[in-house]
Amino acid sequence: MSIRDIIEGKKEWRAHAARVKALPQDYQIVYKELQKYLFKVGPVELTEGTGLLSGIVGLFEEGAASGKGVLEVTGSDVAAFCDDLMKDSKTYADIYQETVSQEGSKAINKAKDKNK
Repeated sequence: MSIRDIIEGKKEWRAHAARVKALPQDYQIVYKELQKYLFKVGPVELTEGTGLLSGIVGLFEEGAASGKGVLEVTGSDVAAFCDDLMKDSKTYADIYQETVSQEGSKAINKAKDKNK
C-alpha cells in the first residue's frame, strides 16, 4: 500500500463521513449502530473501502429524500437488516471457522497416521 493509497482512502472516508452527517438525525443514529455492528461482525469487504457502508448511506439518502423514517427503510430489527445485507459476504468469523475446521482435520489425520 502506497502513501497515495492511504491519502485516497482518507479522502474517501471523509467524503463518506460528510454524507452521513448530512442525513437526518434518526438516520445518523441508526447508521452509527449499523456501522458498530458491521465492524464487530466483520464482513471482509469493510476493510476494502466504503462499499457496503456507502451503499447503506445511499439507501438512507433515498429513504430520507422520500420522507420515510429510518425504521421504514431498515425495518424494526436493525440487526436482521445488517445480517441480510451481509448474507453473501464473507466475514472474519467465516474465515476463522474455516481455519479451525482445517486445523481440526489436520490434527485428526495426524493422530490417525500416528496410530497406524
